[in-house]
Amino acid sequence: MKSNQEGDDFHSYQDIKNYRENIVYFNDVNVGDEITPLIKEPVTRTQIVRYAGASKDFNPMHHDEPLAQAAGMKGVFAHGMISMAFLGQMIKDWCGHERLRKLKVRFNDQVRPGDIITCRGKVTKKYTQEGKNLVEADIFAQNQNNVIVTSGFAVIELPIN
Repeated sequence: MKSNQEGDDFHSYQDIKNYRENIVYFNDVNVGDEITPLIKEPVTRTQIVRYAGASKDFNPMHHDEPLAQAAGMKGVFAHGMISMAFLGQMIKDWCGHERLRKLKVRFNDQVRPGDIITCRGKVTKKYTQEGKNLVEADIFAQNQNNVIVTSGFAVIELPIN
């Protein structure tokens, strides 16, 4: 993978061709199993501004330091959906694409520039419903100070091997 600027990832055709999806099978998962954690690089102001552009959410609290402080905040902070996206990435990295069926989260605290976010999860339920093999997991994202910034649960459909 090549990069020319902070946050710019360029994938070659060969990178994409050689990509191997991680597949987790329903019969190999047990209640209590931990989802492979995801540790993100420190959140950057550039990442926050790019997300604002992608989401068309230009609330100045996310990019205007003096305004955020005047409003009583410690400073600018990331959109909550960024930490939700990190949780979705953790699930995708654990079990592969197109397996997530439901993702529900609560934003508990703000993510600030420089925060290192670690996402974790644990399987809490395993069942078959309407012919689909499903697992539920409690998930959360925490910062480098172990403050949980986002928490919730996911429903994931897994294949049988």
